[in-house]
Amino acid sequence: MKRLLPSTSTRLALVVMGLFLAAFVLIGGGVYLAVSTLLLQDARELVRADAVTLVDTWHEGGHAALLAELQSRLRDDGDPDAVYALVAADGVALIGRMPDARRPGVRGRWVEFAEQAPEEGQTERVVAYMQVLGDGEWLLTGQRLQAQDRLLELMQRAALLSLLVAASLGALVGWLTSRWVARRLRALDATVAGVGGGELGLRVPLDHSGDAFDLMAHRFNAMLDRIEELLAGVRHATDHIAHDLRTPLTRLRNRLEGVRHDVHDPVAQHKLERALAETDQLLQAFGALLRLAKIEAQPLDDAVGVLALRELVADAVEMYAPIAAERGIRILARLQDASMRGDRDQLFQMVVNLLDNALKYAPAGSEVDVALVPAEAGVALTVADSGPGIPASERVRVFDRFQRLETHRGSPGVGLGLSLVQAIVRHHGGRVELQDNAPGLRVWVMLPLP
Repeated sequence: MKRLLPSTSTRLALVVMGLFLAAFVLIGGGVYLAVSTLLLQDARELVRADAVTLVDTWHEGGHAALLAELQSRLRDDGDPDAVYALVAADGVALIGRMPDARRPGVRGRWVEFAEQAPEEGQTERVVAYMQVLGDGEWLLTGQRLQAQDRLLELMQRAALLSLLVAASLGALVGWLTSRWVARRLRALDATVAGVGGGELGLRVPLDHSGDAFDLMAHRFNAMLDRIEELLAGVRHATDHIAHDLRTPLTRLRNRLEGVRHDVHDPVAQHKLERALAETDQLLQAFGALLRLAKIEAQPLDDAVGVLALRELVADAVEMYAPIAAERGIRILARLQDASMRGDRDQLFQMVVNLLDNALKYAPAGSEVDVALVPAEAGVALTVADSGPGIPASERVRVFDRFQRLETHRGSPGVGLGLSLVQAIVRHHGGRVELQDNAPGLRVWVMLPLP
């Protein structure tokens, strides 16, 4: 399943922003809860002190004094947020009203309720203390929490505004973090791309900060040093073997050729011709190995120019047309104008190898289709035949050196043709795939635009 956010930098930015917002919400929520709790405690302390004063008044002057004190407070309106109620023992409200009919305990109880605010359709929270006086009367002393509620509402608005600011800052911090990580990894990515393109001498630049990225770059460079050392050893050994064996093989071939001219026995001449063919095949293999090693070891020269692929492919088709005619095979070329930056000799060798493979396995009387079509991603070259093809499970393995299918063991060749094609395509920054032509094989090559 494809990820909705495939970019690691994007996911990192979102994680940083999410953690930033989560920390802000936790801290903000804790502060809001602490402030609301503190305001409620302050209101209860105020109500408790007011209730103690009223009870003292009742103790000193009795019912009449308490009733007069409550009426005086309500009339003078000294504290507009104060709420009072007094209910007789028989349940008749003398002043104000009780929030419910449940009788408070001996020690009293705290209640919170909402009452109608002066503004229409709005209510106000009230925190109050209900207690029973000695003569059975109920006394309620309360405090409206409108000031506290306004403060909490202001805090909520400020929190929402701060949340927007925090989200913006979190996004900015996440973006900067992802950019910093991407910048630190960009040098590694560029080095990997260059090494994959054949520039084995490239190394990741170090900033000597000693952090994880610098340590990774140091170890990566050490790995590249070791790989370059091993490849250089293999390349030198291959070159030495190829050079050292090609010279005596060439001498051997010349001597066999001379002996073949001197021998008049048909049987002996036939044996010598077979020996010469095998010698030529060995020389061809050594030559292909040397070309392959050279292509893989050296990056594309910056001095190479832009060449016309149509003319190059047309020259290769023209060269193989007589060979195809001898085998009763028709080469159908559909070539459009296309150009790219590359080495002409290597690209010509690539097309020649593809045509050679197609003609080698195409049956007589069939067609080999060669197409060159410009595309958005580059230039697409396809060579298709109607031969036996290659099984899907073997299409990756045949690009390895000296790999040949069991059914093709008896045919001419050493198993380096497709290896050389893949090396040339990769050398030019392209890609190659083997596809089913139903029947036959279709080789698809995508080369980059200049």
